[in-house]
Amino acid sequence: MLGHLVRGESATIQLRISEIALDLGPRKSVRTLAYNGQVPGPLLRVAAGKQITVEVTNETKDHEMVHWHGFHIPSDVDGAHQEGTPHVPARGNRSYTFTPNPPGTRWYHSHNMSSRNLKIGTYSGQFGMILVEPAGDPGRYDLDVPILLHEWEPYLAAGGMEVEFKLFSINGKMLGASEPIRVRAGQRVLFRLLNASATLQHRLALAGHSLHVIALDGAPVASPRSVPFVDLGPGERADAIVEMKNPGVWILGELKDAERNAGMGIVVEYADQNGPARWVAPSPIPWDYTLFGRDAPVPEPDGRIPLVIRQPPGEHRWTINGKSFPKTDTILVERGRRYRMLFDNQTADPHPLHLHRHTFELTRVADQRTSGVFKDVVVVPGWRQVEVDFVASNPGPTLFHCHQQFHMDSGFMAMLQYRD
Repeated sequence: MLGHLVRGESATIQLRISEIALDLGPRKSVRTLAYNGQVPGPLLRVAAGKQITVEVTNETKDHEMVHWHGFHIPSDVDGAHQEGTPHVPARGNRSYTFTPNPPGTRWYHSHNMSSRNLKIGTYSGQFGMILVEPAGDPGRYDLDVPILLHEWEPYLAAGGMEVEFKLFSINGKMLGASEPIRVRAGQRVLFRLLNASATLQHRLALAGHSLHVIALDGAPVASPRSVPFVDLGPGERADAIVEMKNPGVWILGELKDAERNAGMGIVVEYADQNGPARWVAPSPIPWDYTLFGRDAPVPEPDGRIPLVIRQPPGEHRWTINGKSFPKTDTILVERGRRYRMLFDNQTADPHPLHLHRHTFELTRVADQRTSGVFKDVVVVPGWRQVEVDFVASNPGPTLFHCHQQFHMDSGFMAMLQYRD
């Protein structure tokens, strides 16, 4: 379903960027950029703490950039030009050598700026999952299933102020066009859910079942919890165990009918079951990060970093503390200190905020205190505030940005730098 597996500890990983014709379903084909001729790119499994080398060959006419999302690695291989990582040149090659950490569900994707070219960057098929395996992982499940969400045929709408999509997919296929996920009654299935969208938030449910969330963005949560669906912004991941105890043929898909019917779904089929796949809408409860945390105090930070998000009236650009990138103020930190970032979203749009090369802990969501939820992307809803703490433990230029591609391209970025 996702192509071959590469174990990075035993061999150098080869990635090739080229244009392909992707068959999403019957009479539904798109041309896109992809890794190794497939969408998603190859599923990679690597051992935590063991150095790997990824050799990237770029067969396109434009330079490219591969970002290793969620890794604590040096700036020059992280995969962001703003941090100093060199591009993969057009018709050229580049090698990335680093030690994968921390363990968990990570991913890799293009970090090209796209502006209004909706064929490159995260609009394209350049994305894949990489699993960083801890030593001695007991594997408390019977089946491990990656689920990668994406959209296709983007176009500018609302007077050029928004991006919309015509087609949707899970694991590179529209609902009904892929082989079903085959399970047996009594199995414990780990679904690794990744929203590889360029711009859209997605709510995902498995009809007839609940999802027991054990990790967010690859980090185990303090309070694993069963929920009827997960809500993921661009770049977010959730690991969820499903107890297969409701035999039938079901749909794992997006809650929005229009998006599910346009392709964002996949069939889950029990052994010895047949017939049309069924969809049953889950209970409409609010999604809340604090469900997975604990109401316990965290250490006082050594410094606070207020970040106010606004959009100037009538303009399609975003500001952080009144400025758009590249004029945004540099965030200065000292190694070893704990900092609290205070995100104040003074716009109606939700923003999936991503800090490269670090993991942060949620400490407050709206008016609710929390701890024990560690992430690298957090969605700050419209007109709300979220606070997160991180330890400045990985020196080097570090990019902070909205993971919504259209917002990032419109100035929603800033650089974090370590003081000497």
